[in-house]
Amino acid sequence: MSWIASLPTVRGKLLRDEPLAPFTWLRVGGAADVLFIPADAEDLADFLKGLDAAVPVTVIGVGSNLIVRDGGVEGVVIRLAGRVFAGITTEDETITAGAGALDAMVAKASAKAGLAGLEFYAGIPGTIGGALTMNAGCYGSETKDVLVSAWGLNRKGERVELALADFGYTYRHSEAPADIIWIEAVYRGTPDAPEAVAARISEITSRREQTQPIREKTGGSTFKNPEGHSSWKLVDDAGWRGKLRAEPSPQGGGGAKFSELHSNFLINPGEATAADLEGLGEAVRADVLKKTGVQLDWEVKRIGRKAP
Repeated sequence: MSWIASLPTVRGKLLRDEPLAPFTWLRVGGAADVLFIPADAEDLADFLKGLDAAVPVTVIGVGSNLIVRDGGVEGVVIRLAGRVFAGITTEDETITAGAGALDAMVAKASAKAGLAGLEFYAGIPGTIGGALTMNAGCYGSETKDVLVSAWGLNRKGERVELALADFGYTYRHSEAPADIIWIEAVYRGTPDAPEAVAARISEITSRREQTQPIREKTGGSTFKNPEGHSSWKLVDDAGWRGKLRAEPSPQGGGGAKFSELHSNFLINPGEATAADLEGLGEAVRADVLKKTGVQLDWEVKRIGRKAP
């Protein structure tokens, strides 16, 4: 890979052949050809401007909704880490959050500022960058309900600003250009008593702890809800809740399963490989389709190369 020898000079970190499993909640997957952790947005912009346009670029957050395949990820993987990308400020009825800010921290900041409407972010285990990309939501609310605007950098390192209408949001989908690396978003809340907002956040947090396997190696909701159906019920009715798949991958993993607590949560119970997890997901999709005629679509993002 000759392009690696001519990478732009950066102020952040450039790591070659860097394992990505530690950066994901499922703890599986191979290495990035190159992992870039920029020092700030300007560092990222300069890097993108100088990077060969033919080199693939993939962005990851905290890896809460991600399967990295066992063969690793081609090209450059970019991870926005550190305080510079995770800042949260409030002014009047608006909240400005960096793309690396945890959704839950944005919810807490909204409570402190006495702004309602962002409580649902307390139930989403990801970052603002991911939320923007997929119109993240839960418990009846979505990103589109509170977003005002956002800005990011395109593949050429140019600043791009989008208003809410530009995203063309639908369920877990955005029409925004796929090459944009989000840097910051602005939300609008509704004034409310801080203690009332905090109480609703506590209720969401408690509900999540009771109904989701948050202390397991998981990737959040595995499948999107088909129209008129709940994915967890389709998986459950097909008999896959808590069932350990008996056929681990040829790479020697330890199998995978869907959670006993929430049957739309894929679990790495020990030493599963990405192939184990994805294989189980595909087996369940096929079984549900055969039994019900309903097609399950992945919500967990899967990236990279499959192992040889």
